Amino acid sequence: MDFDTIKAIAVVGLSDKPEKASHMVAGYLKECGYKIIPVNPAVGEVLGEKAYPDINAIPSEIKVDVVDIFRKPDAVLPFVEQAVARGGVKVIWMQEGIVNEEAADAARQAGIEVIMDKCILKEHRKCRLGD
Repeated sequence: MDFDTIKAIAVVGLSDKPEKASHMVAGYLKECGYKIIPVNPAVGEVLGEKAYPDINAIPSEIKVDVVDIFRKPDAVLPFVEQAVARGGVKVIWMQEGIVNEEAADAARQAGIEVIMDKCILKEHRKCRLGD
């Protein structure tokens, strides 16, 4: 994935608790200049951004380049299906420990790049440091 071509990242499972990995990762990405779109039905706002209960609830005028998923592997498929139906999503990113081949296949069939079992923060830092 080319980090220079993306602007907006929907973070599925973004917690409003600062100690949670999703919050730390999204906070880092926001500091790097990316628009963060929280997706979590249990919160109204995270990192100063309005939260949405699912991908379908994000208004169509809000562009989503990447869907970054912090959910258990068996909960991933519905979010990928929503991302595919939405259109315009370039990348489905499943964080460390998250692998769902069925969801990955659905995304790839729609022409969406899939990254699984990797931390977007770590990968972003590697790109920036040239490692």
